[in-house]
Amino acid sequence: MKIVVDLNRCQGYAQCAFLAPQVFEMHGEEALRYTPAAPDDQGERVRRAAAACPVQAILVEEEAGPGVH
Repeated sequence: MKIVVDLNRCQGYAQCAFLAPQVFEMHGEEALRYTPAAPDDQGERVRRAAAACPVQAILVEEEAGPGVH
């Protein structure tokens, strides 16, 4: 799973950090840090975090498994 956050769009609401703290972290009041390649066990949390973002700044790309085209 690949994650891209539009940091220009992000307003620091921190919903993502609340829902997926192992992937998203607030640094200070407004700066977001995140892991671009989320661990497999965090998939559901990351999808929920992306859906909860008030400004839709999080893009989640599912990676196809081996043999999937």
